[in-house]
Amino acid sequence: MERIVVVGAGQAAASCVARLRSRGFDGSITLIGDEPALPYQRPPLSKAYLLGEMERDRLLLRPSGYYAENGIGVRIGSPATAIDRAAKTVTADGRTLEYDQLVLCTGSVPRRLPATIGGTLENVFVVRTLADVDAMAPQFQPGRRVLIIGGGYIGLEAAAVAAKLGLSATLVEMAPRILQRVAAEQTSDYFRDLHASHGVTIREGIGLKRLLGETVVTGAELTDGSVVDADFVIAGVGITPATALAEAAGLVIDNGIAVDAQGRTSDPSIWAAGDCASFPAGDGRMRLESVGNAIDMGELVADNILGDGRAYVAKPWFWSDQYDTKLQIAGLSTGFDRVVTRTGADGAVSFWYYAADRLIALDAMNDSRAYMVGKRLIEAGKSPAADTVADPSTDLKALLKA
Repeated sequence: MERIVVVGAGQAAASCVARLRSRGFDGSITLIGDEPALPYQRPPLSKAYLLGEMERDRLLLRPSGYYAENGIGVRIGSPATAIDRAAKTVTADGRTLEYDQLVLCTGSVPRRLPATIGGTLENVFVVRTLADVDAMAPQFQPGRRVLIIGGGYIGLEAAAVAAKLGLSATLVEMAPRILQRVAAEQTSDYFRDLHASHGVTIREGIGLKRLLGETVVTGAELTDGSVVDADFVIAGVGITPATALAEAAGLVIDNGIAVDAQGRTSDPSIWAAGDCASFPAGDGRMRLESVGNAIDMGELVADNILGDGRAYVAKPWFWSDQYDTKLQIAGLSTGFDRVVTRTGADGAVSFWYYAADRLIALDAMNDSRAYMVGKRLIEAGKSPAADTVADPSTDLKALLKA
């Protein structure tokens, strides 16, 4: 009986093991997770869960009884510490498991503020795991002051929660504008205005010099010499792929665990999926940090373990909820040279990214129709004329038939 071990207990791992069973694999499956929780959704952590609008049980990707009912062994709270490729074993919690196929879904880890500038003071938090959010949740009390470092989606979502709960929120972004790495100026402007309307102070083009406090953070000194008082701090300064286990095992690392088009690492018996994996894309490699990528890669690896020989074709999509605004993103905007604005009903708006005459991405705010049509156009390689898209009288669905 073939034995498959999956290291990681996030979206990619859960998708992989479910796919294996749904396709009739009847061998042994063991899932190893370092957190003391069954696989759960991460996106709601910084939104509905932190707001208290989603119960812990609703975070689970599968009901708690699913794994036993489907013969999937689960070892949670037991991080994998070593891989012996020659013996085909994984060590976790001091015990050794044998495998015929190993899947690494180790995800990513948040960047933390350096200890030299106060990153280890009490009440300095990151947003990545259930434990992270549970630890910071008691701080979200009306009237308290939070300083958020980083103007990406995690930082902006945390600011939105803080404002909705009656806190005083200040967000500092070192780049000239929020979302600079991932979005056009139009999207940055939209969310800057949205947060300002809810009382959030956003300071752009200013970095963090150091956090203040003896044992507990009390504020921060910024690079312009100003001081911001704070009862707690949230660092939303990005994530890095969790590659330590793979690297120690001698696997090739290239912006994550390097896999081929089918999801196989440099060891033919080891696969990788999700945030931790980089895959071939064009003339280089790509690594996507998204739920969609985790699901698709996890299922792809399962299919290919079963012999499909299918190459991965990324279909990037992302989302963010802030206040009453749902942002939906399709495609990747890297390399755009033109942005077209389309207005919709009731304040909806979408920004369409073009590289020359080719549609490559869009950001849709409270406009699910624009998002769905744009996503299908991008995936089909269709690029309607920019002027046609910008015209609010254009029937978007008709573009799919052109």
